[in-house]
Amino acid sequence: MEFKLSDTNSIANRFIAELRDARIQQDRMRFRKNLERIGEVLAYEISKKLKYEEWKVETPLGLASVSVPKEDLVIGTILRAGLPMHQGMLNFFDSAGSAFVSAYRRHHKDGSFEIKVEYISCPDLEDRVLILTDPMLATGASMDVAIKELHNFGKPAKIHIATAIASTYGLERIRRLYPEAYIWMGAVDEELTAKSYIVPGLGDAGDLSFGAKVQE
Repeated sequence: MEFKLSDTNSIANRFIAELRDARIQQDRMRFRKNLERIGEVLAYEISKKLKYEEWKVETPLGLASVSVPKEDLVIGTILRAGLPMHQGMLNFFDSAGSAFVSAYRRHHKDGSFEIKVEYISCPDLEDRVLILTDPMLATGASMDVAIKELHNFGKPAKIHIATAIASTYGLERIRRLYPEAYIWMGAVDEELTAKSYIVPGLGDAGDLSFGAKVQE
């Protein structure tokens, strides 16, 4: 199952437009805030697919029946670019656990690269719902490695993948590898450069959010 925010006109279109805008990107705080907002909007959409249970809530005047999510969530992110979206998810799913995957691309002289994982922090995932965030789904390699590594902490009952911008290539790869996963996106772009940047995309989300480049 897939969901794309840009298929329907909403205020999220403005957040995506500002993320892409090279002029507005100069304001790092606004760039991070827009990623956080995309995380919030996607969290709201994901919440519609969760299982619910009925609560009886005592008000000053009586009892009210309210349906609330009952599933145990873990929100994971690929460091460092995923942190603002992670926070957006936590703003809505405030009782969720958190998982962090420190991964980076190691480039080779022939232009190829491999994904290296340095560090993982994760609670038990067995039978829990995993929401994994990364603002850019380019080749899908980082997402694939992260999911495989996180499976060492248990088998999730369901996997949701949330991204601001996906490439067609990365989307098709994740569809093929994880057909059971839900994929939530802000928008999808067709092209990848030789260095695996999405076009038109928005650039390097980690650098735009935090400034410093990762040393390879």
